[in-house]
Amino acid sequence: MPGFTVAIVGRPNVGKSTLFNRLVEQRKAIVDDFSGVTRDRQYGICDWNGKVFNVIDTGGFVSDSEDVFEREIRSQVHIAIDEAHVILFVVDAGSGATPLDEDMATVLNQSKKPVILVVNKVDNPERQIAGTEFYAFGFEKVVMVASASGHGTGDMLDYVTDLIPTDYINDEDVIWVEEENEYGELIKVPYPKNPIPKIAIIGQPNAGKSTLLNALTGKQRTIVSDIAGTTRDSIHTHYNMFEKEFVLIDTAGIRKKKNVNEDLEFYSVIRAINAMDEADVCMLLIDAEIGITAQDVNIYSLATRKGKGIVVLVNKWDKIQGKQTNTARDYERELKERLQPFCDVPVMFISAQEKQRIFQAMEKTLEVYENRQKKVPTSLLNEVMLKEVETYKPPMVRGHNVRIKFAMQLPTMVPSFAFYSNHPDEIKKPYQNFLENKLRQHFGFNGVPIKIFFRKK
Repeated sequence: MPGFTVAIVGRPNVGKSTLFNRLVEQRKAIVDDFSGVTRDRQYGICDWNGKVFNVIDTGGFVSDSEDVFEREIRSQVHIAIDEAHVILFVVDAGSGATPLDEDMATVLNQSKKPVILVVNKVDNPERQIAGTEFYAFGFEKVVMVASASGHGTGDMLDYVTDLIPTDYINDEDVIWVEEENEYGELIKVPYPKNPIPKIAIIGQPNAGKSTLLNALTGKQRTIVSDIAGTTRDSIHTHYNMFEKEFVLIDTAGIRKKKNVNEDLEFYSVIRAINAMDEADVCMLLIDAEIGITAQDVNIYSLATRKGKGIVVLVNKWDKIQGKQTNTARDYERELKERLQPFCDVPVMFISAQEKQRIFQAMEKTLEVYENRQKKVPTSLLNEVMLKEVETYKPPMVRGHNVRIKFAMQLPTMVPSFAFYSNHPDEIKKPYQNFLENKLRQHFGFNGVPIKIFFRKK
């Protein structure tokens, strides 16, 4: 399912980052936040009233400035606007409309994207009256907020979710089932009627994504069709290999978009986010000569938060000089140290250029897909896990024994398990990690994030 993306834009110092932090840190249903690859950009995932969407925070927009930094931000704001489905245009009621606000309004009117004008810092009646001057910008949807306190942000999010079309998911392709979210609420979620593995190739520019795609889609397989993706420059290749049918989501065409390095990296992250939303498994390419970078770790972390299966491919391994018997082993150990806490992922050393181990990498990726679909029978789950619980019991809390009496796998697309206890709120992260390690040990979820919830028995 492709992702729905909302971009927060505006001139400097109007409270864009405060609004972003309000959404990703203090709303109960927010999933996670993710630091961007450049100075003022951040990425988050928001769930409001059961509708999930991506949020992009951008730097302050300054038109016509020759300052290198401000010119770079301006370019990246244009990229965010181009990629987003909805724009939150933030202005400051305290300082009133400025020429920079007017320039931003002109840009947004030209974009033809849905815009919600967010008049920020409205924390008293005088500010609310002052904020009415922004109606002159001509935007249909205007909301007064105080992002520091959260006032009005609920109405703003209602506006956003109203713009997510009800037919965003094609009902002909899915069935709707009820599942329990992490707050114990039953929500309806889509499941594919005829699931076909969707695999995204993600990673930094120049890591070898295009080369890998070209190598995989050569004469060795039968292409069914090339279908234009849900976003520009994204191609979905639907084909058969190893007697398996799957869709490969290509995000490698980004070099045509911009030539500036930071623009390219910013664009690549947006592309990766969109690809992750639709994919079941992500193949994260890392340049062996450069090694894993902060941007790689950030993209990896976001994929894990989204519950995607992951295979790490160290590309250009043929270019590493002086390899010895333990070179790959040591490289993998150091790489997994950077990927903690979730580092139970396959790591393969490939050369897309030389087609070394690329088809083994595809086989491993399909194995991770099967791991993500794995369902553990309730009887077997309790037989195995309750023995582990009995062997290593949860720590006592204020003199009370914490007991786990029952476990079940939840009917979710991401492997999720509920453990029922007399004191579920008292079970801490270290014991949750113990349970996750035992689930992996006994049932094999290599490459797949696991979610664990504790419920009152």
